[in-house]
Amino acid sequence: MTDAAPAIELKGISKAFGPVQANKDISIRVMPGTIHGIIGENGAGKSTLMSILYGFYKADKGEVFIHGQKTTIPDSQAAIAAGIGMVFQHFKLVENFSVLENVILGAEDGGLLRPSLSKARKSLKNLEKEYGLEVNPDAIIEDIGVGMQQRVEILKALYRQADILILDEPTGVLTPAEADQLFRILDRLRAEGKTIILITHKLREIMEITDTVSVMRRGEMTATVKTSETNPEELAELMVGRKVLLRVDKAPAQPGGTVLEVQNLNVTDEAGVQRLKNVSLNIRAGEILGIAGVAGNGQSELLAVLGGMMPATGKITLNGDEIDLTGRYSDGQSRRARGIAHVPEDRQREGLIMDFFAWENVAFGYHRDPAYQQGLLMNNAALRDDTVAKMQKFDVRPPDPWLAAKNFSGGNQQKIVVAREIEQNPGLLLVGQPTRGVDIGAIEFIHNQIVALRDQGAAILLVSVELEEILSLSDRIAVMFDGQIMGERLPDQTDAGELGLLMAGMNGRAA
Repeated sequence: MTDAAPAIELKGISKAFGPVQANKDISIRVMPGTIHGIIGENGAGKSTLMSILYGFYKADKGEVFIHGQKTTIPDSQAAIAAGIGMVFQHFKLVENFSVLENVILGAEDGGLLRPSLSKARKSLKNLEKEYGLEVNPDAIIEDIGVGMQQRVEILKALYRQADILILDEPTGVLTPAEADQLFRILDRLRAEGKTIILITHKLREIMEITDTVSVMRRGEMTATVKTSETNPEELAELMVGRKVLLRVDKAPAQPGGTVLEVQNLNVTDEAGVQRLKNVSLNIRAGEILGIAGVAGNGQSELLAVLGGMMPATGKITLNGDEIDLTGRYSDGQSRRARGIAHVPEDRQREGLIMDFFAWENVAFGYHRDPAYQQGLLMNNAALRDDTVAKMQKFDVRPPDPWLAAKNFSGGNQQKIVVAREIEQNPGLLLVGQPTRGVDIGAIEFIHNQIVALRDQGAAILLVSVELEEILSLSDRIAVMFDGQIMGERLPDQTDAGELGLLMAGMNGRAA
C-alpha cells in the first residue's frame, strides 16, 4: 500500500563521540516489506546509526518512529520488544553452546531451561521451513561454518518475532556461494513481509538485492534513490564524493628473479586432517600471485605456514635461502626479520589486539625496529608520530593514535593492519582478504598500494575469496581445492566460470 506508514522513520538523528560527529541530523524512511540498503565509506556513520536504532547508543537528538509510532529505544531489549532484530558483522554467538541454546539465550521462558528448549526446537523447525533456514539445532557453534552461524543469528532474531531485520556487512565473512544463499533467504523474508536494512560496501549486492538505497558520507545522509534508477558508478561517486575506478588500473607486471619458491608443502592439523597436500608454487619479484578458492581449502594454512604461524614439511626458499619450517627460526619474528610482511585474513584475531591503542597495534611485530628504539626502551613518541603519518596516508578515520582498535570501524581496523605491513617495504608481502569489510574508496586505495609495492619490486601472495578481486589484481592465478593447487591461469586467459570449476575440484582443461 502506498499510504502505509514507514516501518522505520528516523528524524534529525545526531550523535557525537567527543569531538567526532558520527551522525549529523540524519533523516531516513524505510518502507515495510522492502530491502533498504545503506552504503558509505568506513567511518561514514552507518553502524552508529543502526546502533542507535537497536538501542546500543542513545542519540544526542532526534526521533525514532516504528510503524508510525514514536518509539523510545533505550536499550536492545526495547528494540527487540519493538520488533527489531540485528545481525552484526562479527557474530554474537557463544561458541561452545549449541544452535538451540544460542537461539533461546536471553529469551528463556522462566527459570526452567528444559521447557524453553522444547518450545524453541518446535519454533525453530517452523522458522526453518518457512524461510529456508535449515540448520542442525544440536550442532555446536564452533563446529559449523560462518554461513551457518549467520543463519543462527537470523533465526535468533526471528525467534524473538522481529519483523524488522538489520544486517551489518552480512557477506564480509561469506564465500560467494554462501552470499548467494543469503540473498535467497533475504528475498524470501521480504516476500513474507519482513523489512530489511542491509548495511554493505559491496555495490554488486546493493544492485542485486535492494529496492532502495541510501548513501552516507562523513556522518550525513547524502542521497536516497530507487535501486532500479541508479548504477554502481553513480553510487560509488555519491559515497566517496569523487569518481572511483571500480577496476584496478595497473601496468603489466615486469617480473624479476624468483623471490619465493615452495616445494611439496604438507600440513596435517591436530585432528590428523591433511590441510596442505604437496603444494608447490613460486613468486617472482614484481608480480602478484593470486590464490583463488572457496574458504577452507588450504589457503589459510598456506598463509599461516609462510607467515611462521604453523609448522609444515616440505621446502621453502626465500631469495634462494631455505626457510626453517619447524625449528628455532620458524616463527613470525624470524620471517619479519627476513623481509616477509603478513596481512592476516582475520584482522581481529590475528592482526590486532582490540583493547590496545592504535599506536601500540602499529608497533606489533616491528617493536624492535631501530626507528622505534631509545636506548633499551621503545621510543613511544616516535612510534605515535609514525602512527599518525600512516593514518593520514591510509586515510584511517578518525586519525587518533590513542583510540583503541576496537573503537574503529572494521574497515579502518583493516587499514591500520595494511598500513603497518605495507609501509615496512617488504620483499615479500603475504596478504589475506585485503579488502574484507572495506568500503569502495578504501578498496581502490588498498589495491593501489599493493600494486605500487609490486611495482617497487616486491613479490606478493594474495589470498581472496572475492573472484573479482583475484581477477583484477593478480598477474597470475593459482586455484586451490582440498589443500591442492588445481592449476594456474593468467587473468586475461580465464574467467570466473572456469575458475569456479577449478574451485569446485573440476578441471576443464590441462593445468
